[in-house]
Amino acid sequence: MSNTPLRIPYIHTPRTVITLQRPENAGLLLRYYIDNHAHLAPWDPLRPPDFHTPEAASRRAHAAWENFRQGSSVQLVALDTSETEVVGICNFANIVYGAFMACHMGYSIAHKHQGQGLMFEIADAAIAYIFSELDLHRVMANHIPENIRSRNLLARLGFETEGTAKSYLKIAGQWRDHILTSKLNPAH
Repeated sequence: MSNTPLRIPYIHTPRTVITLQRPENAGLLLRYYIDNHAHLAPWDPLRPPDFHTPEAASRRAHAAWENFRQGSSVQLVALDTSETEVVGICNFANIVYGAFMACHMGYSIAHKHQGQGLMFEIADAAIAYIFSELDLHRVMANHIPENIRSRNLLARLGFETEGTAKSYLKIAGQWRDHILTSKLNPAH
């Protein structure tokens, strides 16, 4: 990574504003996770008992900001155009530079916004930012085999399946296999 600081994203899509998760939007993120707890639980790791508290949300938002400053992750939040509600999340973690130039992408969409093409809109814009600003070569995203919505989203975004990882992540309290996919930077 160069010594030039990254540009803080403020990306307008037709239906959202995408920006960095940071302390100023911790309350909106907390509301998103509370409102979507049941919807996200089958696809997320088990959360600690204090996860849905203002203090924990503030800690996560501060950590997201610090990780961005250090170049290890870019945790994005997609807001509605009035910037009063979180529509979805798109995170890029485990950023590695040097010969690898890659990261992992994770994402979620609010239950009430499913099936409207918003996650595609958000992820497409977020990936473009990652490829242009960080000049990464590869974005990797993985999904549980039965998560058909994720499989279809990743295919639509241009991700290619690379294989299956057995017992890859502990999701909802159980070790789960994951389908491994990636997308390469078209500028490379």
